[in-house]
Amino acid sequence: MMKTVVTQAMLPNAPGPKQTETLSDAALQAWLSYSFAPMSLLHLLDKHDVPLGACVNDPFAQLNPFWRKQMPPVEPGVLNAVKRWLDEDESHQVICQASAHYPAILGEISCPPRLLYTCGDTRLLHQPMLAIVGSRRASPYGLNQAQEISSGLVRHGWGICSGMAMGIDGAAHQSALQAGGSTVAVLGCGVDICYPPRQRSLYQELKQHALVVSEFYPGAPAKSDHFLRRNRIISGLCQGVFVVEAGLRSGSLSTARFGLEQNRLIFALPGPVTQQSYTGNHKLIQQGAYLVTSAEDILAELPVLKSTQDLEVSGTKPDIEGQKENQRKPLANQDLLANVGFETTSIDSLVTRTRLPVAALMNQLISLELDGWVTAVPGGYVRVRRE
Repeated sequence: MMKTVVTQAMLPNAPGPKQTETLSDAALQAWLSYSFAPMSLLHLLDKHDVPLGACVNDPFAQLNPFWRKQMPPVEPGVLNAVKRWLDEDESHQVICQASAHYPAILGEISCPPRLLYTCGDTRLLHQPMLAIVGSRRASPYGLNQAQEISSGLVRHGWGICSGMAMGIDGAAHQSALQAGGSTVAVLGCGVDICYPPRQRSLYQELKQHALVVSEFYPGAPAKSDHFLRRNRIISGLCQGVFVVEAGLRSGSLSTARFGLEQNRLIFALPGPVTQQSYTGNHKLIQQGAYLVTSAEDILAELPVLKSTQDLEVSGTKPDIEGQKENQRKPLANQDLLANVGFETTSIDSLVTRTRLPVAALMNQLISLELDGWVTAVPGGYVRVRRE
């Protein structure tokens, strides 16, 4: 069946010219108070059908004096920190839930963030995106797949959303940037804080060429419960969630769970059955997640954003003939490759399986590594590509 081609202009809230919206001091203070309001109070107001957050200038515009007094006060230090941060750079913005610049898809989820602090190009909030998440201590195979699939998605017009963590998150962001695509990082701390600190270089690149977002005010520290709240935003901004590598206790599974609750598509990459870091993926697949072996598996379930002509003009049209030629070309080290698993395979095991002399084995492994089929790890080699 032929897919309908959906262009950026046809999508709701397609990115347009950059726009900014400045909140007055009074409005900012009111929205901060609303963002700090406890869920128990918000549920009570909802139970009594008391409207909240409908007006940009005053989220409490329709509240009577009694309910206004129930709203938490805003500490002067917090208000001043937000104002200072806004004055530091024109790329620093606060987007309230009632704003026309607030992403509509995020507003549809349960308990959407009342404020978004952003640094970068806010138009990316309205681009169709897929969330790519996974382990912080990812395997070479997982990292390689995250990079290849992220690159394939952005070439077809999709943005990538993730949490800027080490491992899979960082690989997905970096690959999207290198492919000339767009990517959004959602933080579990203030948007002015680089967490984890080792991602400083990526953090700076995202602020300059993409977008960093948080629902936590500038200066808010990273806390364990913040990351769970962050994960609902990652899935809420996207049409689907792709789990690259996750154990049964991985936080990435919470992003998939939020995605299910938000009626998003869930995708998972299969991995070695002997590797604990993929038990969460296999559980998702057993429960009905789409099994993914390439970007095409994900694209098959999503609207088409770029036609073949678009890909030809942008120079990203897949080289089908070249791929066929490569498929026909026999691999010189095919027998050895077949014995290298997606989990660590020791040199001793490969010598036993292939019966090759160690010198010849090492030469072939180096050749496979140069061709991008395997990579050296502590204890041996792992395979990073499927045929």
